[in-house]
Amino acid sequence: MNNDVLKQLYEVVINRKNNPQEGSYTCYLFDKGLDKILKKVGEESAEVIIAAKGDNNNDTANEICDLLYHLIVLMVQNNIPLDDVMAILDERSKKIGNLKQFHVTDKNS
Repeated sequence: MNNDVLKQLYEVVINRKNNPQEGSYTCYLFDKGLDKILKKVGEESAEVIIAAKGDNNNDTANEICDLLYHLIVLMVQNNIPLDDVMAILDERSKKIGNLKQFHVTDKNS
């Protein structure tokens, strides 16, 4: 797999929003609106957590895919370009190895 898979999925979701197709689950989500999309993101997040507590990485990977799909639907609904998210991830990747300094309280004073 390469990064093009997310881009392809993002483009499909944009296409469904701009060109609704009967019977499309993606179109159903857009039709129901932001609250339904957010509910699905929350449900899928919980399912990732539950799956990760189990012993089957395949189940966890599938739940992560469901979550990523619903996050992309949310991004399209809110007009957040995939390139913007990828740019933020790229910028954050440059910070790898930089430990944050935590505030230390002097309990002796």
